[in-house]
Amino acid sequence: MKRYIYTFALAVVLLLTACSQRERTLVILSTNDMHGKIQRFPHLTTAVRACRDTVERVLLVDAGDRWTGNAYVDRVSVPGRPIIELMNGLGYDAVTLGNHEFDFGQAHLGGVIDSLCDFEVLCANVVSDTATFPKVAPWTIVERDGVKIGLVGVVTNYEGQGTPAGNKSSYVGLRFSDPQQAAVDAADALRGKVDVLVLLSHMGHDRDFELMARENRYDMVIGGHTHEYLDTVVCGTPYGQTYKDVRNVGATTIRLKGKKVLSVAYENILTTSYAPDSACLKEVARYYADEELNRPIGTLTETATQVGLANWFVELMKRPTRAEVGFYHIGGVRMDSLEMGGVGTAAVYDLEPFSSRVAEMQMTPEEMRRMLVTKYNEPTREGHRIDLHSTTPYTILVNDKDEAVDVLFPTLKEGRSYRVAISDYAFKNYRGLQYREGRIREELITNLMIEALRRAPVRPDNEQHASIRPQIKQ
Repeated sequence: MKRYIYTFALAVVLLLTACSQRERTLVILSTNDMHGKIQRFPHLTTAVRACRDTVERVLLVDAGDRWTGNAYVDRVSVPGRPIIELMNGLGYDAVTLGNHEFDFGQAHLGGVIDSLCDFEVLCANVVSDTATFPKVAPWTIVERDGVKIGLVGVVTNYEGQGTPAGNKSSYVGLRFSDPQQAAVDAADALRGKVDVLVLLSHMGHDRDFELMARENRYDMVIGGHTHEYLDTVVCGTPYGQTYKDVRNVGATTIRLKGKKVLSVAYENILTTSYAPDSACLKEVARYYADEELNRPIGTLTETATQVGLANWFVELMKRPTRAEVGFYHIGGVRMDSLEMGGVGTAAVYDLEPFSSRVAEMQMTPEEMRRMLVTKYNEPTREGHRIDLHSTTPYTILVNDKDEAVDVLFPTLKEGRSYRVAISDYAFKNYRGLQYREGRIREELITNLMIEALRRAPVRPDNEQHASIRPQIKQ
């Protein structure tokens, strides 16, 4: 009898071992840099549900920047609430912080995390010394059918002075450690506790690639921040970014034998390749039923490019300041273009969702030159490009290492002081600024746009007045 009991027990053990060694598939669906584009959530909803209908083990995650970019999300009584409610309904599992999560202040963000989010909010490289922002977890472990998945979140600290990009006031009392080292430390802490390890990174693909070349500790890295469409492998580890605005959903397919990872594959899937979910369409329509935001206030006589929009901002800022020169940073123009025809209030706030104000100061061409050279030579994604647009022509001269060495101003006189208008973000955050009589005025750039549209039809200037060319060696 004992022999039979032993044989039965051994059979059970062998059966359980065989089951634990069967091949299983895990799918991680991901978004990044959604920027409040809830109008694409009906398509995303269908895509997510289709995956859940065909795959048993599915996670849904986001790599940061969930709002700032849609007036119907940003200009409600609780900014960001519409997209958080839709994410809750779709069953997101975990997200990392992006820089734009802090746009409405850390007290607001803390309240949203505590009272609205049904998903885990992660960030391994932020430390709070304030009572307004709660301590968020560096990672979470999610289990699917016995498989333990470790999710780690990090956010950039490269654009500000040891902080993410944004207004300095949003980060008072917060410390942001090196996100790459935080990701390494988290991997070391989790590796023996999980079967699959995934990094949700809002560092930008360039910094992600640095980390992956240095430390290959993750099974998958899901990125954001730089708005890239990426499906690649770096030093043996798959990497994905979905571009922005919920135009795509990332799908990471992980095959396991028992708890051993056999393969990891990533692809971007166009969300509009799925029919919109009817219930989600009704929910989004409810958020968009805002008469004040929908009402046209003026017209564009032709389609404005992003450069044309930046030029328009420059001219708007120059008017109240009586400035002779104006600059506007291209990162502050949040639409790639604006179609000709009627323009509503919502489009104005989509264009400039930061409540930016106008700053003014006195600068000489030499001081403008220092500002432009310093900005161009920054080792960030804002460097090595035309970042400050102006209707006053200028040319940046670069050497064979693509370093700015000089700036030519064909219409300005050296030694003379000019009144300059610039956005308050650049005024407060850009390095290399030298000026006199500098101050931030009360005018909001959004209000200037609304006033201009109401006065007369706006004809955009789509010409690029700034250029880059190699320095001619003597």
